[in-house]
Amino acid sequence: MKNRKILLSESEIPDKWYNIVADMPNKPLPPLHPVTKEPIGPEALADLFPEELIKQEVTTEKWVDIPDEVRNIYSIWRPTPMYRAYGLEKALDTPAKIYYKYEGVSPSGSHKPNTAVPQAYYNKQAGVKRITTETGAGQWGSALSFACKHFDIDCEVYMVRLSYDHKPYRKVMMNTWGAKVFPSPSEATEVGKKILEKDPNTSGSLGIAISEAIERAVTDPETKYALGSVLNHVKLHQTIIGLEAVKQMEKAGDMPDIVIAPFGGGSNFAGLAFPFLRLNLEEGKNIRCIASEPTSCPKLTKGVFRYDFGDNVGMTPLLPMYTLGHNFVPAPIHAGGLRYHGAGVIVSQLLRDQLIEASAHDNIEVFEAGVTFAQAEGIIPAPEATHGIATAIKEAQKCKEEGVSKTILFNLCGHGNFDMKAYEDYFAGKIVKHELSDEDIQKSLAELDTPLIS
Repeated sequence: MKNRKILLSESEIPDKWYNIVADMPNKPLPPLHPVTKEPIGPEALADLFPEELIKQEVTTEKWVDIPDEVRNIYSIWRPTPMYRAYGLEKALDTPAKIYYKYEGVSPSGSHKPNTAVPQAYYNKQAGVKRITTETGAGQWGSALSFACKHFDIDCEVYMVRLSYDHKPYRKVMMNTWGAKVFPSPSEATEVGKKILEKDPNTSGSLGIAISEAIERAVTDPETKYALGSVLNHVKLHQTIIGLEAVKQMEKAGDMPDIVIAPFGGGSNFAGLAFPFLRLNLEEGKNIRCIASEPTSCPKLTKGVFRYDFGDNVGMTPLLPMYTLGHNFVPAPIHAGGLRYHGAGVIVSQLLRDQLIEASAHDNIEVFEAGVTFAQAEGIIPAPEATHGIATAIKEAQKCKEEGVSKTILFNLCGHGNFDMKAYEDYFAGKIVKHELSDEDIQKSLAELDTPLIS
């Protein structure tokens, strides 16, 4: 019988997170004040985050200790399994060896609790009573609801209206863990009221939901804000995935030539790829790391590198990122949760330095990949995860065409058990192929008055 699973014991859960900033040849540019446009320090984040998370956001230390209490909660689902995808290899008739790291075994069904738990922990240590956040497809909101319940913190989630309507059971999941969930834009904030007044039928965006959550945090001294992607400390926490994966590949007696993960804001991709990038930067290995995004929101493949806001109304510091413009509202079509206008600062700098790659796929292509994977491997992937699968299939097919065998590893970041409406729409022909036009991108970027980067 073939060995399909590569497993680690609970004692092998990493006790440190990896901070790639320590190894980057070009460090990220500093954030800027949203009004003065001057560089700012960590004190500017004090209204939003507890001190320990701010320290992690700006640290240049290579390794950051994982608290024992966090590791103890991690052990509910970690270490997560790695699989050799024999079924997918056979279905593709490829000489490539394909592996996937499966994060869908977490309580909320995705990789998101890897950062939700430490964020809730550090907020609890700081005496925070309530955390607000946004969520796109619902995976992050679910994860933070789960984590906040563990630490007896109130949780308030602003869920992009399109997903709120399409994914009612994600909302119920959050409610089950005690969270209050609002469709964004909502009547609960001044930001939401203004946007609804302007466009009552808006499908919402992650940028709008972020603005609402931030407004609630900065207007209540007992409330802080949590972000599920983009920021440095979020990507730091997610490296638990890749650190385990390196050990598992070594156990398998193999090492990937190509590492792939879906890309929305950066935590998914960073989580798997950064520990393998460390081997490139430290040991001179040549592992290709590819971020996979939707053509409906292609900031890495078609955006520009410049300073931009992380939210819709310009409440956040200006960050150096690949962006489609903070006013960008994705088309109301299904693109999983990968609908954020900008890319995280670290990932943006790595792409600018050509240390990583990016690939984009349309809606039809990713659902075809998801169905191919489900039929070959048995797990129905989350729509977000299908983007990474599409890139993996593309690379495996290239191996077949070239007659070479390469080892491919991708992050199966979550299951699709709460996303069956999207699959139903796909089978009914309601999912449309959508690629954001250059004209639409230029129109969005033309509205920016944020600083350029030479």
